[in-house]
Amino acid sequence: MDKHTQLPARLYDIRKRVEGFAREYGLDFFDTIFEVLGFDEINMVAAYGGFPNRYPHWRFGMEYERLSKGYEYGLSKIYEMVINNDPSYAYLLESNMDVDQKLVMAHVFGHVDFFKNNFMFRHTNRKMMDAMANHATRVRRYQDKLGVEMVEDFIDRTLSLENLIDYQSPYVKRRPDRAAADAEAEDARQVAKGFETEREYMRTYINPPAFLEAQQRRLDEEAARKKKFPERPERDVLLFLLENAPLERWEHDVLSIIREEAYYFAPQGQTKIMNEGWATYWHSKIMTEKALDASEIIDYADHHSGTLATHPGQLNPYKLGVELWRDVEDRWNKGRFGKEYDDCDSFEERRRWDKKLGLGRQKIFEVRKHCNDVTFIDEFLSLEFCLDQKLFTFGYNEKHQRWEIMEREFKKVKEKLLHMLTNFGQPLIAVEDGNFENRGELYLVHKHDGVDLKLDYARDTLRNVQSLWRRPVNLHSKVEGRGMLFRYDGKEHTDRRAEL
Repeated sequence: MDKHTQLPARLYDIRKRVEGFAREYGLDFFDTIFEVLGFDEINMVAAYGGFPNRYPHWRFGMEYERLSKGYEYGLSKIYEMVINNDPSYAYLLESNMDVDQKLVMAHVFGHVDFFKNNFMFRHTNRKMMDAMANHATRVRRYQDKLGVEMVEDFIDRTLSLENLIDYQSPYVKRRPDRAAADAEAEDARQVAKGFETEREYMRTYINPPAFLEAQQRRLDEEAARKKKFPERPERDVLLFLLENAPLERWEHDVLSIIREEAYYFAPQGQTKIMNEGWATYWHSKIMTEKALDASEIIDYADHHSGTLATHPGQLNPYKLGVELWRDVEDRWNKGRFGKEYDDCDSFEERRRWDKKLGLGRQKIFEVRKHCNDVTFIDEFLSLEFCLDQKLFTFGYNEKHQRWEIMEREFKKVKEKLLHMLTNFGQPLIAVEDGNFENRGELYLVHKHDGVDLKLDYARDTLRNVQSLWRRPVNLHSKVEGRGMLFRYDGKEHTDRRAEL
């Protein structure tokens, strides 16, 4: 039986046409299952992050209320939702016009092509629909056994720590192989030699086996005390807690669920601009060149312009993404790259530059495969693009008591944008020592990048980490240029001056 026949015949025909257009353009995507939902159902699914089943927690209900009120008051409307899965699942709003359904389907096929081919998603679980249902079953089992409040309180604390993972660990090798590490440790091991003697036949009398064994034990114990724990800073704080914190079995399982889901969702945040821009590029291409009927043009233009609208104080990933994709395609079509172009000093000549290479389509497919938002912006955000899009940074002027444009300089704008995207603009925290000052305390270090921590957030985070570690937790950071050590021992917060 064809799994897509659940769609009404009218939508099924639209789906087949739009899918055909997408494949004609070269998009390569997983099989995609569309489901039609009413606004109340789609809000429920959206509150669960696009999944029909998640573990029970109050934040999903809060999100549902927010989405429902936004729809009822006409403030927001969910047009499309798609899940990185194989097969992929996407949702259509029942009340949408046919032109909107076409737009959504074209947009979805762009997303699924990106999910399937971008390197950031290669490590993700392609059967996450099943995994989420499994997570929900496990958490409900613990709630039935231990009580809702105990389990929900633990989830509250772990959710506040879900960003303390190593976002790059799926793509780089942080830890050496266990066998290689053991061999290296064995090579570096000090061997007990006992007392020296010039007469070889006296060696076993001066250094009997029992004496050498006792001396070797002392050397091994001394080396164990000096050995760092962990041996190198551990960016994945949740993994360190899973491996070393004295958690109960159910706590360990729930924390592993939170960590697994955090790693699943991370690539979507790391490619938000690229992904939304890619889907928008292809829905606009498919709609304007293939799928639109004459009677639908005005409605499409109205809704498409709403998607790309830029609001004060907000970065629209759809707008920035699609414009940058179009710019990359245009530059490679016209040959605006390479040493000759970069060495050209004439702004007017660069504007008129056109070698008619026609490499744009090939280039954007290559970029789609190999980049994330940081590398995409770093590599392709050019001075000309910045000027054309009128990009700037803004901030609050204390003197004038108002928000103002701070910088239009290309370098400053690009640095600000990259800073926002690196690690999602969140602080970089690593476990430096699991036996701080030989007292079994946890020592965390904040890699200061010029932005101080929010101290109320930092103290709440320390409290939640301490509840898992069961021993005092320390955090080293800088405040106004001075090194500070924050400590929470389970009862009170303290801080003192301390330099690294």
